[in-house]
Amino acid sequence: MKRSHNHICSSQQRPIQLGAEDLRAIDRREFLWRFGGGLGGIAMVHLLGQNGLLAEVAKPNPAFNGGLHFPAKAKRVVQLFMSGAASQCDTFDYKPELIKRSGQKFDPGGKVELFQSDPGPVMKSPWDWKPYGKCGKMISDLVPHLGSCADDMTFIHSMMSKSNVHGPATFMQNTGFVLPGFPAMGSWVSYGLGRLTENLPTFVVLPDPRGLAPNGAGNWTSGFLPAAHQGTMIGVGKPNPIYDLFPPKSASFITGQSERETQALLKELNQAHRSTRADDSRLDARIGSYELAAKLQLSAPEVLNITGESEATKKLYGLDEKITEDFGQRCLIARRLLERGVRFVQVWSGADNGFPRRNWDSHEDIAKDHLDMARSMDKPAAALLKDLKSRGMLEDTIVVWTTEFGRMPCGQGGKGRDHNPFTFTSWVAGGGFKGGTSYGESDEWSYKAAKDPTYCYDLHTTILHQLGIDHEKLTYRHNGIDRRLTDVHGELIKEII
Repeated sequence: MKRSHNHICSSQQRPIQLGAEDLRAIDRREFLWRFGGGLGGIAMVHLLGQNGLLAEVAKPNPAFNGGLHFPAKAKRVVQLFMSGAASQCDTFDYKPELIKRSGQKFDPGGKVELFQSDPGPVMKSPWDWKPYGKCGKMISDLVPHLGSCADDMTFIHSMMSKSNVHGPATFMQNTGFVLPGFPAMGSWVSYGLGRLTENLPTFVVLPDPRGLAPNGAGNWTSGFLPAAHQGTMIGVGKPNPIYDLFPPKSASFITGQSERETQALLKELNQAHRSTRADDSRLDARIGSYELAAKLQLSAPEVLNITGESEATKKLYGLDEKITEDFGQRCLIARRLLERGVRFVQVWSGADNGFPRRNWDSHEDIAKDHLDMARSMDKPAAALLKDLKSRGMLEDTIVVWTTEFGRMPCGQGGKGRDHNPFTFTSWVAGGGFKGGTSYGESDEWSYKAAKDPTYCYDLHTTILHQLGIDHEKLTYRHNGIDRRLTDVHGELIKEII
């Protein structure tokens, strides 16, 4: 939906004309009331609207924005992204035949396309499986804490990617395209639904402190959308979590008064610069960033300070254990951001650099590498679900867990698994999704999607739907094309909502 700017007077409206007698009949007080009172009323309506105090008949529920196109089931999203390709056949995609045929030649028929190796023998998961929840979902012992949440989760076992290369595949899951330059899903949600709060960004990213995923900040770019909708990166646990938010300690000459005067001058200069460049959204974003930064100087320290959380909550997220402390802290801060009005929060697990392996890309040793990654993620991710549910927030918050592609059921070098774009598993919870259910199936090997093949377009379509957005109507005109998150694809997955 392309936004338009509403003006009080349009070019089609007739100007107000006052004759000489009219002017002579109005004293100064009456003149100010007639011409100032109207503008004051408009300002009052604006302020009441911002604070949700207008009658419901005049404005839909502001928390949901009424949904752009139909009533929304959710108003915010938290995305947990497993960078490096988490293995579906070692976490959520239970295949008895894979266990039965372990060690045999992998021969699913036809040429087996691998990223960097020849197919080894069938390799069962190093972990056992057991049923969880009332739904009896078979889940690996690698992720037992998430297993305890099975009744709240909807599993999609037939996800597919158009690339088996980390960079393009990561772009695809975040933006819907394998090429760079397209807006992230969080940016589209920010553009479509707008703010729930004026004191925090609409779209926040919590990267892995060990490094960024492939493509770096390109994964949360606003692309061709107005620049104000790009993700704001917060380095949790770092001395300077938001770059340049506060002046350096060496700049003792900077005071509160000088900050305010500087911001006022910058706003004036930027507005003058913008007056001759109306189509450059970066200028609006720059002005907005200064205004938001001033608010963040007060709100950010509070939201990032978890000392006031109960010891039970900290323990729930695993802050008392070294292996879970980092991801647990970021999941806890994600919850704090969501409850304070952030629309879209992205939490990353895995960094695209260095050895020993610091992401889910387990070519060498699946048992060792996935164990480390899963132990750091499992308990905090489950805690986030349980915490949201206990606070009544899971009902209107979508939690989505995904990765760029899956891993092969055959061995690589005896202990590892190669890339598999032909099937992987994502899951969603909350926000009107049916818990304790599964959609789609992979084949008996967990090699290719066999039933209801699903791309990111379909998952994005369904997430937008729950937010009250028709994915075909959320468009932005760019280079003569009405662009959208789902490109020319996307089918609503009705079975899971």
